[in-house]
Amino acid sequence: MLSRQFLRDHTEAVREALAARGADDVDLDAVLALDEEWRAAKNRGDELRHERNEISSRIGELKAAGEDEEAEEAIERSSELKNEIDEIEDRADDLEADLDEALLRIPNVLHDSVPAGEDESDNVELRREGFGELRELPEDVTPHYDLGEELDVLDFERGAKVSGGGFYFLKGDGARLEHALIQFMLDVHREQDYVDIFPPIPISSESMTGTGQLPKFADDAYKLDDEDLWLCPTAEVPVTNMYADDILLRDDLPLKHQAYTPNFRQEAGEHGTETRGIVRVHQFNKVEMVNFVEPESSYERFEGLLDEAEEVLRRLDLPYRVLEICAGDIGFKAAKQVDLELWAPGDDMDDGPAEGGRWLEVSSVSNFEAFQARRAGLRYRPERHESTEYLHTLNASGLALPRVMVAILEYYQNDDGTVTVPEALQPYLGGQERIEGHEPVGESAVGAGKKE
Repeated sequence: MLSRQFLRDHTEAVREALAARGADDVDLDAVLALDEEWRAAKNRGDELRHERNEISSRIGELKAAGEDEEAEEAIERSSELKNEIDEIEDRADDLEADLDEALLRIPNVLHDSVPAGEDESDNVELRREGFGELRELPEDVTPHYDLGEELDVLDFERGAKVSGGGFYFLKGDGARLEHALIQFMLDVHREQDYVDIFPPIPISSESMTGTGQLPKFADDAYKLDDEDLWLCPTAEVPVTNMYADDILLRDDLPLKHQAYTPNFRQEAGEHGTETRGIVRVHQFNKVEMVNFVEPESSYERFEGLLDEAEEVLRRLDLPYRVLEICAGDIGFKAAKQVDLELWAPGDDMDDGPAEGGRWLEVSSVSNFEAFQARRAGLRYRPERHESTEYLHTLNASGLALPRVMVAILEYYQNDDGTVTVPEALQPYLGGQERIEGHEPVGESAVGAGKKE
């Protein structure tokens, strides 16, 4: 959240950021007018309180001097002022509530290095990694959703039967591969000095607001009926809010936490939502990295965080690219954002590489600066004798698992329909080198001719 003072002192910078983002749903002039009206009400309340205090101090003097009539007039005026003060303070409280609500809907101001652009087509590709020595692929790569069903490691039909569209079962080696990926990612980040966190999954509205999920993205989240609780959309929310309204010390920073959680998103605001496969689903696993740092070191830490997320892809030997997100596509909360996108060769897309296939975002590395800290009350004390300051927060997925699974099933598949397990994951699967599939079960398998 931007502070009221920042809004007053840097109005043009905020206006430019809104224009660069294409944020036409924010009426900045209306917010500024609301702020001005609130300040006027507060000032008027202060004036009336000052006048009432002066009158109150005179009442005793008037009575002592025997000026009873003047004393009664002063008492009557004091009573009138009290009513006026109550009325204007109620008005000021209403205006402040409206102002706070309006401020929550204003996105972060952009870092100077963020490239201009209107949408994802204007994002800037910084580099590609892993394309120098690609493994030999089948002539026709089978998309993950077909291959997963052929190997009986993905079951979309039963997932829809149990929970509806956008949910699926991982089975056998598919489930084992997902567990292996989770533990592998956690191990990599432990080497990078991350402290493990296992947070609660239901999250309060206050916590959702603290990290910027509310009010803007309420339609994309799952809320529990009759409870002020939401299902975790990302571990960023509970982990960041661990320190809400706390005061940390300089010696505590940087704090680096990682958390594995299942995540739940309705994706109500997404257009062109994919209906096949596990690229976009309502429940998915993810390992999240959250950093708490001093403001002066946050962009150095940003580069470190990007490298920490990339390390997972390097060890899995998966081809990917690094994409700097432009002003028109950057996240609501971010001052700067760089995405990691895996190459999945199973489905050709117009914006895919020359080798065919498509790009799948698996991590957004973001610096929120003090945006979340101000909303959640995340402060630190530079020195024990100094005043508190808002710290900076950063986060990155390390990584989102369904799309990593897609890339593995497609990039590591073989001519015979099996999938080679990436070397880094083989120890987590007891040395298993290939996923060869399972026999399907039930009468439907017999009817489909899959069993004799």
